[in-house]
Amino acid sequence: MATTVSRSVLTLPAAPLGPENPLPALRAFDEVHVLDERAREGLPRDMARQIGYEPLRSLLPVRIRDGYQRRRAERDIETIVIENAHLRVTVLPGLGGRIHSLVHLPTGRELLYRNPVFQPANFALNGAWFSGGIEWNIGATGHTTLSCAPLHAALVPAPDGGVMVRLWEWERLRDLPFQVDLWLPEESEFLYVGVRLRNPHERPAPVYWWSNIAVPEGPDTRVLAPADQAWHFGYERSLRRIPVPAWEGADRTYPLRSEYPADFFYEVETGARPWIASLDADGRGLVQTSTARLRGRKLFVWGAGEGGRRWQEWLTEPGTAGYAEIQAGLARTQLEHVRLEAGAEFSWLEAYGALSADPAAVHGDDWAAARGAAGAALESALPAAAVDAAYEAWRGCADTEPGERLAAGSGWGALEVRCGGYKLPGTPFPEDTLGEEQEPWLELWRSGVFPAPRRVAPPGPSLVAPHWRDMLETARADPLTEYHLGVAQWHAGDIAQAVRSWERGLALAPSRWPLLRCLAVADGLAGDRARAARWYAEAFEDLARESRGGEGWLAAESALGREALTALLAAGLLPQARAVWDRLRPALRDEGRFRLAAARLLAAEGHVGAAWRVFEEGFELPDLREGEEILSEVWSALTDRPLPRPYNFRMRPPEHQGWRGQ
Repeated sequence: MATTVSRSVLTLPAAPLGPENPLPALRAFDEVHVLDERAREGLPRDMARQIGYEPLRSLLPVRIRDGYQRRRAERDIETIVIENAHLRVTVLPGLGGRIHSLVHLPTGRELLYRNPVFQPANFALNGAWFSGGIEWNIGATGHTTLSCAPLHAALVPAPDGGVMVRLWEWERLRDLPFQVDLWLPEESEFLYVGVRLRNPHERPAPVYWWSNIAVPEGPDTRVLAPADQAWHFGYERSLRRIPVPAWEGADRTYPLRSEYPADFFYEVETGARPWIASLDADGRGLVQTSTARLRGRKLFVWGAGEGGRRWQEWLTEPGTAGYAEIQAGLARTQLEHVRLEAGAEFSWLEAYGALSADPAAVHGDDWAAARGAAGAALESALPAAAVDAAYEAWRGCADTEPGERLAAGSGWGALEVRCGGYKLPGTPFPEDTLGEEQEPWLELWRSGVFPAPRRVAPPGPSLVAPHWRDMLETARADPLTEYHLGVAQWHAGDIAQAVRSWERGLALAPSRWPLLRCLAVADGLAGDRARAARWYAEAFEDLARESRGGEGWLAAESALGREALTALLAAGLLPQARAVWDRLRPALRDEGRFRLAAARLLAAEGHVGAAWRVFEEGFELPDLREGEEILSEVWSALTDRPLPRPYNFRMRPPEHQGWRGQ
């Protein structure tokens, strides 16, 4: 059977993504995989250096995506299907290029954990993310901001004379283009994935990549890799070397033998072939291997505890089987970023397929024999030399220009390529992808003037790279230009100048709330809670007066209302907080974040019983953040009763709780 590529539609119960948050992400980036300097003491020198190398300080210019809810309805999702006699690969180009399904056709086995619903949750760097399949994580520690974003996709001639699918985009956190080529040779039992990251700039760039593979989780599922040690990272934010497979009385290579969610970064032996496999009781499952560049391997487990099981349920639907993640990355751990020199690139080839090994050996007490059996089965099914040869063959096609277009990504790459004059063979960013969001920035580049909007609306996205900041600094100083300039200066770390820009813009601004909100964030982070709260109260009042109908305005009211209530409650300004609540549209008051805010406000006003009844009546926080403990913290302030299961998302032991509530 010749390899075929076709377009199709996947119908799933799906929650709508909703609009982006229009407020620029000014606050310091909050990610759970962080180590302070003290925690880095004693780590290997190269690991400590890469952990400290340019960690992400800001999500700018990317916007937060938190407009999704949890009401699902049947929805058609566009797919690309790649198939030969051995594998059927289903790709979601509109959702980060994720591989949704990988079916081994001779047996009919699904090799991945395939989520039966599409339910966004707050796990991506910028919010919306969903579980299942194989995702491509680029940018910085965490799930990519492209998790729920469209990628460009097209057909490209494959090295064997067939066809492969190319996915590509411009990653905006690090300003780097990347490509993912999916190649399924005609007789191959393995899917090949060629990846290339390029740095077209005249400065080095920090690079991050992890391929995350969701695999079915069962009581007898075991994860194997060529390692006798691992780096354990738990949600108490510590990194320590532990033995593999047994640690603290349990074999941690079985995902359900851990109680709490945790990462196990395997210390792959020097010179060993890099691979990782998840095999069931019969010794069957999925294996991933690669060329040497992709050195890291990891197991992520949700654990068997109540909080981890609640998260699994939250990400899909009750009664659905759970999953673990096996992963492969550029560094030993996900806390690290790797330096990519100016004008240079990283590339490698991955392979994914079915694996069958002797179950007695795989599940035996002899770890060396278990990993040896899996490694030998892999070498028999796909020799390391074959992967290296496939990589060399693919490299000859990496610059080939795409043919038939299958899907379109964003226009940000087209804007950067046009204004920067970059030459990127193999990954064109056509000008016909430029849209409304890029239009004012293209005009700034052409004329040196940031244009006034054609209609009254919340400000569009800000750009913050040095070349855009330079253009804003020389543009005409009108309020909207000062707003965007302040955001760019803030991102660069020039806080005082950013505040001055926003204050200059405020003096003449017909729409004051965007600038007032920026000043509120600045004062709040400077420690002046009272002044920040007053700015927030004024900003929300201005927005409420100006707001029109439509999704964009509702998103602005929701985002600013949440921030304003949080700030006013923290400052103890209860009458002002109640005034913001009274100005909220009824539709917003029913949202989970506002239900929680209502409970906090009632409790602060002395109505503890009424606050407790908000919990008793039930609500959900669709955008509950990974590791966030606000639900348990508010509950414990209201009552000493045990936290009800629907609100229990605790990801770490009780003795470590209390460090991450918001």
